[in-house]
Amino acid sequence: MHADQQLSKSLKPRHLSMIAIAGVIGAGLFVGSGAAIQQAGPGILVAYAAAGLVVILVMRMLGEMAAANPETGSFSTYADKALGRWAGFSIGWLYAWFWIIVLGIEATAGAAIMHRWVPGIDQWVWALALMVLLTLTNLGSVKSYGEFEFWFASIKVAAIVLFLLFGVAAILGLIPGVPAPGLDNLIGHGGFMPNGPGAVLAGILVVVFSFFGAEIATIAAGESENPVDAVKKAVKSTVWRILVFYIGSIAIVVTLLPWNSASVAKSPYVAVIELFGIPGAGTIMDIVVLTSVLSCLNSGLYTASRMLFSLSRRGDAPRSWMRISKTGVPSSAVLASTVVGFVTVGLNYIAPDTVFLFLVNTSGAIALFVWLVIAVSQLILRRRMGAAVKDLQLKMWLFPYLTWAAIVSIVALLIGMVILESTRESLVLSLALAAVVVGLGVFRYRKNGAKATVPGIAEVPADNATVNLAGTPAGESSAPAGAATEEATVGARPTS
Repeated sequence: MHADQQLSKSLKPRHLSMIAIAGVIGAGLFVGSGAAIQQAGPGILVAYAAAGLVVILVMRMLGEMAAANPETGSFSTYADKALGRWAGFSIGWLYAWFWIIVLGIEATAGAAIMHRWVPGIDQWVWALALMVLLTLTNLGSVKSYGEFEFWFASIKVAAIVLFLLFGVAAILGLIPGVPAPGLDNLIGHGGFMPNGPGAVLAGILVVVFSFFGAEIATIAAGESENPVDAVKKAVKSTVWRILVFYIGSIAIVVTLLPWNSASVAKSPYVAVIELFGIPGAGTIMDIVVLTSVLSCLNSGLYTASRMLFSLSRRGDAPRSWMRISKTGVPSSAVLASTVVGFVTVGLNYIAPDTVFLFLVNTSGAIALFVWLVIAVSQLILRRRMGAAVKDLQLKMWLFPYLTWAAIVSIVALLIGMVILESTRESLVLSLALAAVVVGLGVFRYRKNGAKATVPGIAEVPADNATVNLAGTPAGESSAPAGAATEEATVGARPTS
């Protein structure tokens, strides 16, 4: 292993395209949407649209920064530049922690499905096997990660496309034995918002977290052949992905079936497939959910390891984690993520209702923290640019108005977590964890006398000329002595 070797640049456009899609389509869409529909009725469509709009704005802001400077550390490196080293340190560690916790959750969910199919093998054995499989995938090469993610995402996309085609046909009365429902299920059974507007607002808090993961494409872009184009395509496709996959499929469910039916509460997608008269609906959905779980495990391990790698390069994590294998993979960071992932899996079996639940709750609001940091970073960095704004290859719409709208919306969601009893504990524990991590970051950089910026995070115009947002001449360093840095210019060396 070599510390000075660069990450591989073997992700192709087709990989990045599917990674972007996989980041949005998670198991939560297939499993968690039933509870959301029960809470808000057909009005859940408004909740998905509102949450989706926030994500679209956040991705546009992140895309502006990432297209200018694609980095493995993504928003963590941008926070370094905009808010100070403590901010990049804090949000990077919180983000890595989130995905490491996800490893335990998803491995357990996948093991539960496998145990149903092969009950003779204990569930913990399946969880271990899934973790080992995807650890080996990530240790092999970034291309192996991309290939797995490509096929996982392809299965999910194919399943949703077929679901939409059958659904539209059923709504139009084209499927024998399935009468066209008209608007009965949308406005009947208590109306479009049977539990009132308040339930729809609460529903936003239920569904908004299912969108988290869209930002993975900007992290993976640093290991692609053409990172700038990859970022632009991923960001621009966010709108139709949310409209088609989320709002489109949920609209099919609430149009074809009464929102308050027991089958919708249990598994809305299985209920619709059974309505079509397709045999083995439960098994079909188990396969799709297992694919989503494996995809999330794959991406979670990849994302956590790349963030730890980026933190290591900036001197914010053990230096051994920046070692890269001959195949261009940060093997030490992958193994570090895996080890903690194994611990969380074990805790889920040893103490599921105490220790593991506590750890899960500490990660509950991290998605909103990340989005808020992205928005604030973009607001600050964009204002520093001055006339150089014209060189940006991707720009936030209606700046600064929509940036402020996103910030206000995210703060409103955090306030909503305080008001809603079911999310209050998760917010409090997430804030407590964030306070500890931020405190460590502030103490670390005040103690070391480090300046509040990290070099090399610059905007890259179309001609690859460097526009330094901090006003420091290109090539000058403002990092603490000895800290590894993220590279600025796409044309200078391969971005990793």
